[in-house]
Amino acid sequence: MGVSTDISVVIAGAGLSGLCLAQYLMRAGIDVHVYERDPGPFVRRQGYRIILDRYGLEALRESLPRVLYDLALTTGNEPGGQLRFTDSRLRDAFSITFKDDPYATRQVDRLTLRSILQSGLHQRIHYGKDAVAVENGGPAGLRLRFADGGAASATVVVGADGVGSALRAQLMPDADPENTPMAGIYGRSPLHRNGQSVIPDALRTSGVLAIGDRPGRAFFFTSMRFGENPQEAFARLAPGSYAPTGYDYVMWGLLLRQEEVPVGIRGDLLALWRQASLMSGDFHPLVRRLVGTAELDATVLNLFATGRRPHRWAVPRATMMGDAVHVMPPFGAHGGNTALRDAALLGRKLVEARMSGAPMEEAIARYQNEMVPYAFRAVDTAARLMRRLTGDAAAPHWVLTRVLPRLHRVTVPEA
Repeated sequence: MGVSTDISVVIAGAGLSGLCLAQYLMRAGIDVHVYERDPGPFVRRQGYRIILDRYGLEALRESLPRVLYDLALTTGNEPGGQLRFTDSRLRDAFSITFKDDPYATRQVDRLTLRSILQSGLHQRIHYGKDAVAVENGGPAGLRLRFADGGAASATVVVGADGVGSALRAQLMPDADPENTPMAGIYGRSPLHRNGQSVIPDALRTSGVLAIGDRPGRAFFFTSMRFGENPQEAFARLAPGSYAPTGYDYVMWGLLLRQEEVPVGIRGDLLALWRQASLMSGDFHPLVRRLVGTAELDATVLNLFATGRRPHRWAVPRATMMGDAVHVMPPFGAHGGNTALRDAALLGRKLVEARMSGAPMEEAIARYQNEMVPYAFRAVDTAARLMRRLTGDAAAPHWVLTRVLPRLHRVTVPEA
C-alpha cells in the first residue's frame, strides 16, 4: 500500500508500543515516523522474556504483516503452565496453574520481538533524537521538538517514550508516576551448561517466585526457550532484517527495597551484579548459581513505579501510550501486553477517523477514554500483587515462608 501524506503521525520512542503503532499505520498507508533518544536500536538492555497474553497477541496480529506475526510466533514458545511460590530454599508454598489454551499465550524474547517490530521501518526510525516538547504550528499543525534544536511536523504526536517521558508533564500535567519502595536487579544466565539444563525437570515448565526470609526480598526466575532459532527463522521469513543471536536462557530478578540499592551503584553494572550476588546469598544454591553465571552486560536495574490516572489531556491532537502513561510494577505480566494493546487501539482509532473524515481530536479522545480504564485496572492489579508479596505484614510472610512450605515435599534438593 502506498503512503498518503494527508495525515502524518510522529511517535516519540522506539519501544514496543511505538514500533507496533508504526507498523499498524504503515499497513494502513499513513505517513509515520519514529524518533528515539538512544543513538542506536540495541544500545541498552530493555528486558528479556515477556509473556504475550491474548491482548498482546491480538495487537500484534492486527498490527503486523502476516509474515512478521508468524515470525513472532515461530521464534516464541509456550510459556509453561505454572507459577510456583516458594520459600527461599525453593520449597513450594503454593502454585498457580494456568488454564489458558496453549495457543492463547506465547513467551517471546523482547530483543527478538523488537527486531521483528523494526522490520520494514528502517527509513522511518530516527535515532539520537531526544523529544522534549510538543508545539503548535508547522505545516501539519503540530511540531515535535528535540533537544538538539530540530523539530518534526505532524498532524498527530504520540508520546511512547517510557517511564522517564519528557513529554508527560506537558501532555498529562497531573499524572506523574508514583514511586514505590521496591526495585529489581535483573539478569540473564545461560539455560544450558555442559549440554545440560541448569533448571531441574521439576521446574521446567514453571516460573518461580521465591519469597525471601525477610519481608521485602524475593527472587524470580523462569526459562526462555526459543521455538525456532531466531537467525534461522529470520533468514526464512524476513531476510535482510536484523536477526539477534538467540540461545535459550534463564531470566531472573532479585526483588529488594530501593533503599538497599545505593544511588552510587545504580549505573554500574558490575556493582549491581555484586549487590545481587550478595543479597541472594541466603537463597537456594540454584539461585546463587544463576546469579553467579549471569552475563554481566545483561544486568538491568528497575526502580518500580506506578502510573497515576490522567484527568486532563492538554494537547488535543497529542497523546501517549505504554509506560509513559501507565507504568506498573512487573507483577502479573501486564506491562508489555498493555502497551501493545494501546498501540493497536490507537492505530485503529486513527485509521477509522481518516476513513470517515472525523477529526483527529475525536479519534484521540476515544482512544484515551477506552485506554485509561483497562490500563489502570492492570496498574492496580500489579501494585496490589506487589504489596501482597513484598509487604511488611508479618503474618502473611510467616505463612508463605514458614507454614505452607512445610506441607510440601522438597522440590529441588540442595545437593
